[in-house]
Amino acid sequence: MKILVVNGPNLNFLGIREKGIYGSRDYASLVDMIEKKAKEMGIDVEVFQSNNEGEIIDALQRAYNEKADGIIINPGAYTHYSYAIRDALASLTVPKIEVHISNIYQREEFRHTSVTAPVCNGQISGLGFDGYILAMEAIFSIYNKASEV
Repeated sequence: MKILVVNGPNLNFLGIREKGIYGSRDYASLVDMIEKKAKEMGIDVEVFQSNNEGEIIDALQRAYNEKADGIIINPGAYTHYSYAIRDALASLTVPKIEVHISNIYQREEFRHTSVTAPVCNGQISGLGFDGYILAMEAIFSIYNKASEV
């Protein structure tokens, strides 16, 4: 099983950006945590981060071409307005989980709307880095249930 984890704008600034919201752990510790969990689960994982919308779309299209079995995406601010990323996600039939480190529903009003979540299987918000682990487990479960059919 192969999962692509896509992180959008400013996630590379974890540990620097708004520590009261995102905590003090840096991006490298997030990637390390994801890779360790993937190894424990026997999953191949690729973690990708970009501040550029087009590069995120390219990564999602590569996931299709490389036959990824699932997508975890934290679109960052693109969550709220990128119909281009939404359309790329909608093109993929593999399980997709949207993740947010902070609880977007407890923040500014503009963050309460996700244009990308409706084309994902689910959304995890507000559980910090653990949201990524839960998303990996969810994709693993969804993938295995689909394989049983």
